[in-house]
Amino acid sequence: MGIGRLLLVLALVATGTKLVIVQGFEARALSEQANDQLVTKQAIPAERGSITDVNGRVLAFSGEARKLYANPRLLDEQQRKEREEKPWAKTGPEKKREIAKGIAEITHGRVGEQQALEALFSDRQFLYFGPLIDPGTARRIHEEYQQIGSEYRAVRRYPAGSVAANIVGAASWRKGESKIRGTVGLENALDKKLTGEDGVKISDTAMGSSLVIPGTKKIKSAEPGSDVRLTLDSDLQFALNRKLASYVKERRASGGSAVVLDTKTGKVRALANADSAEPEDQSSRASRNLSNRAVTTPYEPGSVNKLITAAGAIEHDIVEPDTVLQVPDEIKMGGATIHDAWSHETLPLTFRGVLAKSSNVGTLKTARKLGKDRFADLVQKFGLGEKTGIALPGETSGTVPARKQWSDTRFANLPIGQGLSMTVLQMAGMYQAIANDGVRIPPRIVESTVKPDGTEVAQPRPEKVRVVGEQAADTVKNMLRAVVQEGDEQGGTAPGAALSGYQVAGKTGTAQKPDPACGCYSNSKYWVTFAGMVPADDPRYVVGIMLDDPESTRPAGPLFHDVAADLTRRYDIPLSSGQAPRKTLQKR
Repeated sequence: MGIGRLLLVLALVATGTKLVIVQGFEARALSEQANDQLVTKQAIPAERGSITDVNGRVLAFSGEARKLYANPRLLDEQQRKEREEKPWAKTGPEKKREIAKGIAEITHGRVGEQQALEALFSDRQFLYFGPLIDPGTARRIHEEYQQIGSEYRAVRRYPAGSVAANIVGAASWRKGESKIRGTVGLENALDKKLTGEDGVKISDTAMGSSLVIPGTKKIKSAEPGSDVRLTLDSDLQFALNRKLASYVKERRASGGSAVVLDTKTGKVRALANADSAEPEDQSSRASRNLSNRAVTTPYEPGSVNKLITAAGAIEHDIVEPDTVLQVPDEIKMGGATIHDAWSHETLPLTFRGVLAKSSNVGTLKTARKLGKDRFADLVQKFGLGEKTGIALPGETSGTVPARKQWSDTRFANLPIGQGLSMTVLQMAGMYQAIANDGVRIPPRIVESTVKPDGTEVAQPRPEKVRVVGEQAADTVKNMLRAVVQEGDEQGGTAPGAALSGYQVAGKTGTAQKPDPACGCYSNSKYWVTFAGMVPADDPRYVVGIMLDDPESTRPAGPLFHDVAADLTRRYDIPLSSGQAPRKTLQKR
């Protein structure tokens, strides 16, 4: 009796303890498990926002598709039972071939008969097969062949094809998340804005059944992603893509980049890259080169960097455009001897002529008077050595050696565009500052976002940077018009950039590429650059161009001419009031 009472007491204590644990500590978890058994949750995918150009033309949008699947082992088991019940029915390999042929016919060959056969004759429990197809087609297949199912997929469409592909990027379906995610380009950088928030449909179901209890359905609607409007003009982007690719091929360059900026706002109207190694057939987005070297790949700019010395010298009253400099063939600075690109005796060049003829010696004589500190200050104000913040992924800052490392020898390289690097976008930004009365506006490519309720939110304006005074900028801009001036003694380096009816201004550049084999500069490989503005008398657009290792160092002025011609036609830019006055570059 005593033992019995003791066991009874222990049992009651254990039961009470368990009751306290279940009702107190485990109540919430058990309640949630019970709800999970009685509640069915179904996700409602959020629609991903679209990407458009500045005129509202769609560059990327989302659609709905289906992925076919089969259960080969289950199909074999069903057919075995069917043979037992209906010996006359068509089953086995014959039935599978019929299904495969029917799928190919319904999809008009998009899902090949062989693809379907391989899936149906597989020994796997479950597998997807074939490409994505539209929901209507998937429904027809399932109605005809109950053995074949389909699963929802969101797909990203790019109606403009390769236009702005390097900027827009790409997005793809991620099965683990059951939604589209950006992988490269703005699709990736703006993924949070574009994605939205999925909704959910909740229904109570009977225990052990999928039967929905009437009146229990609850829906939380999906919140679509925001649309994004870019500053790009897709028509201009298309034209720039084609012209750059053609020019790269014509010059037998390994690649090239170009950018068009709005002078007054810094907005990117077009940004293109070309690669001689890209495949001819680019019907698949996956085959396209979606890298964006105009912002990710720096290079040494060469003589386009002489703009810094020109701006500083005019701003600090060191020279005037007509100041005559006696320019020999070479100059010694530190332990370096720098030559001009052409052999000559000592020439009486105006400072305008130094810039127009791209004299290294004349530039360095002036830079020495400007001094390292003032030159370094301008480098910073022009935005070199730091990212522009354009919002494109992978942007690099380029490189500028620290001021304390500027020996006389190193300073002999910087003013002529060697020993530092920049991107095409940074180079265009330098010239935008001069074209915009000395005020640099960091470039941007996102115009605004449009919320699901239709509210448009403009992208915050970047902070402006005063580089030089308005008068100095105007003087430098006018000097740059001489670069396209024709003539021998009085001619600039890029007469091919001139555009009939318009005044244009710009600067050529040629930079030797470093040769890792010798740790020196190559004598056969170059970057060829050009930066210009149109029209020079009232600049609307700035164009930056870089060619990577063309077969000759001939200036890229003709490409600028073609791009500038497109700009003036497309935007109905009024003709200049007259031809640019011819200026003296070399005294006689």
